[in-house]
Amino acid sequence: MNNIIESFNKINSNIKKLQPKNPVNIVAVSKTFSFDYIKPLIDYGHTHFGENKVQEANHKWSEIKKQNKNLKLHMVGKLQSNKAKSALDLFDYIHSLDTQKLADIFCKSEKNTGKKIKYFIQVNIGGEFQKSGIPVGEVEQFYDYCTKDCELNILGLMIIPPNDNDPKKYFDQLNLLNKSLGCSDLSMGMSSDYETAIQSNSTYIRIGSLIFGSRS
Repeated sequence: MNNIIESFNKINSNIKKLQPKNPVNIVAVSKTFSFDYIKPLIDYGHTHFGENKVQEANHKWSEIKKQNKNLKLHMVGKLQSNKAKSALDLFDYIHSLDTQKLADIFCKSEKNTGKKIKYFIQVNIGGEFQKSGIPVGEVEQFYDYCTKDCELNILGLMIIPPNDNDPKKYFDQLNLLNKSLGCSDLSMGMSSDYETAIQSNSTYIRIGSLIFGSRS
């Protein structure tokens, strides 16, 4: 398990070399890995972890989160509306807010439970039909709806860029769009492109395989 800590420290070292303007949060994406595999990183003091399925996350994290109040759990996968209330109970951050229906459910659930969490709006930056996300031209209207009508705490925007070997243009585009909304946080960058994302002012990077190794 020492190699997990070594990998984590290497990423941290790489981030420092980039001298980012704002602090960068590493979301260690632990989906499909058992808790025993993740525990060394928790014991090491890391607090931000990402999952992409509500049921798996609930099974893995519900008890440990009660024992360790510092842990912050991030929903980084596609979220079905029928799982939204359960997600609100467990997660501290949602990175994939991408429909008005979801916003309405979170709005109602927050009012009912009194729990406030943090959100990123997922943007379909490349207009890809197979990907989730708000179209670029509708982001401002959706942001206003989420913040004013629903009173959700929107930190900023999130993307999974098109796979065409040049993520920087998409990261730069999202950075500009994020600034136009007055937001200071960005969720972009994964194992293969996190350094490029940080150069475009990403503050939350979602790292799985670089920390935990390849998934079986």
